[in-house]
Amino acid sequence: MEKRAWWKEAVIYQIYPRSFMDSNGDGVGDLEGIRQKLPYLEQLGIDVIWLSPVYQSPNDDNGYDISDYRDIMTEFGTMADFDRMLEEAHERGIRIVMDLVVNHTSDEHAWFIESRKSKENPYRDYYIWKEPKDGKEPNNWESSFSGPAWELDEATGMYYLHCFSKKQPDLNWENPKVRDEVFDMMTWWCEKGIDGFRMDVISMISKVQSFPDGELKKDGVFGDMSPYVCNGPRVHEYLQEMNRRVLSHYDLLTVGEAAGVTIDEAKKYANTDGTELNMVFQFEHMDALQQSESVVGKWTLAKPKMETVREILNRWQIRLEGNAWNSLYLDNHDQPRAVSRFGNDDPQWRALSAKMLATCLHMMKGTPYIYQGEELGMTNMHFTDISDCRDIEELNAYHQYVEEFKMVSAETMLACFDNVARDNARTPMQWDGSENAGFTGGTPWIAVNPNYKEINAEAALKDPESIFHYYQKLIRLRHENPVIVYGIFKPLMEESKTVYAYERILAEEGKKLIVACNWTMEKQPCALFDNVEGEELISNYKEHIPGMLQPYEARVMLKFSE
Repeated sequence: MEKRAWWKEAVIYQIYPRSFMDSNGDGVGDLEGIRQKLPYLEQLGIDVIWLSPVYQSPNDDNGYDISDYRDIMTEFGTMADFDRMLEEAHERGIRIVMDLVVNHTSDEHAWFIESRKSKENPYRDYYIWKEPKDGKEPNNWESSFSGPAWELDEATGMYYLHCFSKKQPDLNWENPKVRDEVFDMMTWWCEKGIDGFRMDVISMISKVQSFPDGELKKDGVFGDMSPYVCNGPRVHEYLQEMNRRVLSHYDLLTVGEAAGVTIDEAKKYANTDGTELNMVFQFEHMDALQQSESVVGKWTLAKPKMETVREILNRWQIRLEGNAWNSLYLDNHDQPRAVSRFGNDDPQWRALSAKMLATCLHMMKGTPYIYQGEELGMTNMHFTDISDCRDIEELNAYHQYVEEFKMVSAETMLACFDNVARDNARTPMQWDGSENAGFTGGTPWIAVNPNYKEINAEAALKDPESIFHYYQKLIRLRHENPVIVYGIFKPLMEESKTVYAYERILAEEGKKLIVACNWTMEKQPCALFDNVEGEELISNYKEHIPGMLQPYEARVMLKFSE
């Protein structure tokens, strides 16, 4: 029988603090705002909060550029506010998982301030410094936020590596002192009583040390760094050391954001021996579009096809069975809104399709993650001008592709942003129909989605048929039915281009679950439930048509195995 663990049975809720709840009217969400909304999360039924970074930061990349790992961002409050929030969450039975960002720091971190002073500085080797090559960058790598991945530092005439913003220099994990510093800091937070870590781009901490040029990208300007910075030669060695020195000493949830991860690599990161992490976030289903469907870079107007998404998710379900644990998500702070991307955010279909997507995901094997507002069916934003945008990734891409290289028009770029930009997920949480959706009494740091009068938590809580109450039931079902957590996954109807169906089988309890989800706005044939004796656990329709699934219909039937 599979080894049971609390983090396998838990449902995680991600909070992006800047956009969740502002308690003091400065337009920015904060820790006190989170504390005030704990009763809402307790009512939803979630087990764990994953907090996006709350550490001290100059905010070049919204907190993912950390200047002090042991202090709280001034806009978010104080360490006393954090301690109070942590204590009250624990009182309500909610665990807190911190975002661990240790591939890079801010260039305003004390280590980097020292590192750039001179080539002889004791902190020089905390970061990755290289001499110029032919008078320019050491190689042709493009950073994840556009432009070269190297920045020249005039003081010493050398370049430092930044896989993201130039204000996010990469740490040199080859240096054992860096690892000592990171593990000491992690232990400090564990001793404070936190319950785990979501590890930002953790698959990138080990680089190929020859730093070769990357294959030229489609635009022919820069090279692809990913084969040399993702899942590098020493990444598993580093994580096993982290596990020995820190993680194994506490009862934690650990999930690694693993860009470029393959299933075979995931089996190492999240192995059942527990020598590294509990699980990883993979991105294949988020990148389910063909490269030919992009306008430029990652930017696209296309929507993923269900059969492509299904093939990817099913493959991960089947191949990790017995080898590693899956994380389940369609939505987070780096992705557009799930109902806009995978479902249908038209008012006629939004609630049905949001419930369908939730059913499809939450009945799979793995630990489900809900991103703030997903339980309300919050949708993508419409960007009318680049001045609407706040995300450095969007601003840099606009500058590079629209202004500098003139590869795409402003209108097309903004339409791409409407479709896949990260800012879609970062508009303020929609609490009620009052001004600024009840998020702030001030001017919000990023505009509120205008549909907040129709889509908000206050309205959802009053409506027993709301998406919120549907999520509440999905969470309760997971807590009550071990087959949802531990049952083996078996695909069904894989020839269908419209219906995503599968079984979950828990042999030791003699339980079988049948799940079928129609990803379209048309009726679709599905005979899986015809003449089946069992209990319907959940559906987004009250009445059913034999042999059919109605538009965006989801059904889950619990039956006893033959």
